[in-house]
Amino acid sequence: MASYIQAPPTAHPGAPSPVQATGRTINWGVVATGRIASTVVADLQSLGDSNVIAVSSRSEERARAFADKHEIDWAYGSYQAMFDEPEIEAVYIASPHGQHFEIAMAALKSGKHVVCEKSLTINAHEARALVAEARDNDLFLMEAVWSRFTPVFARAMEIIGSGELGVVSWVQADLGFKAEYDPNWRLFNPADGGGALLDLAVYPLTWALGTMGFPTSVQATADLNDDGVDLQTAITLGYTGIRHAQLMVTLNAAAPRMARVTCSNGWLSTNAPLHNPTKLFIHPANGPARTEVFEPVGNNYTYEFREATRCIQQGLNESPTMPWEDSVNTMAIFDGIRHQVGVRYPNDLARTR
Repeated sequence: MASYIQAPPTAHPGAPSPVQATGRTINWGVVATGRIASTVVADLQSLGDSNVIAVSSRSEERARAFADKHEIDWAYGSYQAMFDEPEIEAVYIASPHGQHFEIAMAALKSGKHVVCEKSLTINAHEARALVAEARDNDLFLMEAVWSRFTPVFARAMEIIGSGELGVVSWVQADLGFKAEYDPNWRLFNPADGGGALLDLAVYPLTWALGTMGFPTSVQATADLNDDGVDLQTAITLGYTGIRHAQLMVTLNAAAPRMARVTCSNGWLSTNAPLHNPTKLFIHPANGPARTEVFEPVGNNYTYEFREATRCIQQGLNESPTMPWEDSVNTMAIFDGIRHQVGVRYPNDLARTR
């Protein structure tokens, strides 16, 4: 039987708005000033009990410009300088993948709770080290796989778990877009963990993990560019019984970006994009099809930060919706895929010496 991903309280239909406070106010700092940080910070600031008071960048000028734009008080030219500020309790890390381990470890060693963008690290070795540090220091650590916390995903897990559509047999999910090559862009930079796999695959994979759990076998093929990063990767997951998942991620084409879960008594699918859908299409084999629509709250990052804030307020080290084991096991899957297709990153050598 699959172990369906546990939805946080705020993601259930009819639950209170995720912007409503659930306890004491948490002071946050933000690492990095790129596009994802700018998008996410607005949702974090919307929470009634989250106070974003600082931002750091490798450039103090960029940090100050970001702080001014988002009405943040403090700007730092290094993340460690921000981590040394005692008023900051938690940090959100939005740097490229290749920097996640170093920055998250520094934050944890500085006594800060951490929410880190996916992928949590470059490999499972790094992920295990972060988990051990968080556990040893009684700190909260969570990989920011935001799609796990959204109402559409929570509702899909509820429908599948209810048995209405029968037993899951097959999951098909894809995500991708046409990315113009730029050797300085993190998507194509091996040192940053570039490629379709680490940037995109966690989202299609989440639909397979949510409905069928972790697989018993993983097979993959990929097309690599001259820099050694994957432009397109196809993944087949095997499970006990007649159950499979077929996942595709690409930086080379405009993809449908949808998920479909096929069961013994019907199927369901999302609209695009599968990592932040607004609609579920439910097709029971012996009943009328229906569509359920969900209005986003902000950019829908609100839900993951409501969960992180709630967990910190309640003294939890990990989220039941995004537990440490899932992050480590996901990185182990990606390690295996990279071994099959021949993708190597500088961090692999540095962290396994």
